Amino acid sequence: MNLYLDASVLVAMFVQEADSLRARQGIIGATLLVSDFAAAEFSSAISRRTRIGEVLSTDAPQILSAFDIWTTQCTTRVALTPSDGPTTIACVRRLDLALRSPDALHLAIAHRLGATLFSFDAKMNAAAPALGVAVA
Repeated sequence: MNLYLDASVLVAMFVQEADSLRARQGIIGATLLVSDFAAAEFSSAISRRTRIGEVLSTDAPQILSAFDIWTTQCTTRVALTPSDGPTTIACVRRLDLALRSPDALHLAIAHRLGATLFSFDAKMNAAAPALGVAVA
C-alpha cells in the first residue's frame, strides 16, 4: 500500500507525543510517500515547537537531520506539480468540506498519487473519502 504521510504523522514519528507509537506502527509494510509540502510543514512544526520550548534548541537540528536522512533512505519524496494548485482550489471550494488550504493541498497530492492518506487530522480524514482519497 502507498501511504501519503502528512505533517501530523511525521512530527509524531520524530518528536515523542501521544500518537508516536501509532505513527510508527501505522507505516509498517507500506511504501511511504512524503511531499515537499509535508516536509516544509514538518520543518515549520519543529521550528515552532522549538520557539515555544517543546523541543530543545539543541535537539532541533538533530531532529531535522534525522528527518532528512529518513526521508532520503526510507520514503519516496514527492514534488509538487502544477496540477496540485487547481485541485487544491477545487477542494477548498467544496464548502461542505470546510477544508483549509494546507489540508486541501495534502489531499490533492494524495489523490494525484492514488495513495492512502495517513494523518491524525480528523477534519482532513473526514473530508478525504468525499474527494476520492482513502484513509489509513
